[in-house]
Amino acid sequence: MRRILVIGIGAGDPEQLTVQAIHALNRANTFFLLDKGQEKHDLIGLRHEILDRYIEQPSYRLVEARDPARDRDRTTTNYPPAVDDWRHRRADIYERLIRDELADGECGAFLVWGDPALYDSTLAILEDVLARETVEFDYEVIPGISSVSALAAKHRIALNRIGRPVQITTGRRLSEGFPEGVDDVVVMLDAHQTFSQFTNEDMDIYWGAYVGTPDEILVAGPVAQTAERIAELRAQARENKGWIMDTYLLRRTRQNREIRETPEDR
Repeated sequence: MRRILVIGIGAGDPEQLTVQAIHALNRANTFFLLDKGQEKHDLIGLRHEILDRYIEQPSYRLVEARDPARDRDRTTTNYPPAVDDWRHRRADIYERLIRDELADGECGAFLVWGDPALYDSTLAILEDVLARETVEFDYEVIPGISSVSALAAKHRIALNRIGRPVQITTGRRLSEGFPEGVDDVVVMLDAHQTFSQFTNEDMDIYWGAYVGTPDEILVAGPVAQTAERIAELRAQARENKGWIMDTYLLRRTRQNREIRETPEDR
């Protein structure tokens, strides 16, 4: 039986790898790397750095494949079908890699940014491949430090407050309105700087881009005072690197939270 390891490698700092992840790296015979093009070549470079640093017996194989491009125009206008199509094309690649590049009894690995269980498609794609019944394999998931936990650590904050929930959502969903019943919302995959919709409300933002890397940028403060600066920094960073990975926490202020409390909360 072929075996696949899905290894969370953290948000960008090679020192964020857990001991469990390092042990997993040393169990694999073959590493599958998806190349996202020249603009994001440094993402491949970081994976190479991790392998060079932590693998004790460098007799492994590297197999690279080109990651299928997403139709950004279609994603904007018809999101679920566009994502399903992209995932299906990715599954075609995963199927071929596992079938053709991994022999029975061998162990392959995918290195996943952050944590494989949080806004990542790898697990769903592997399930898709298994459902096709064209290649047999088992897989194991090794958790990693997510961009969310790395962001909170960098800003020295807890994600939740006493007795209150925290919600993780996307920029697309946030654009529909601030979620009801929560005061602390972590936002991921926001290409349109949706936080700028809340400059007239009593909210703080804790924002970070490229968290854990040498290019890390952090900003915190009232949304009304920081939104424009974050937008400028984000635009500059995207122009310089050609891509950006960022996330943020939106937090209603303590005063506003207390006003919104119900008798049941007290």
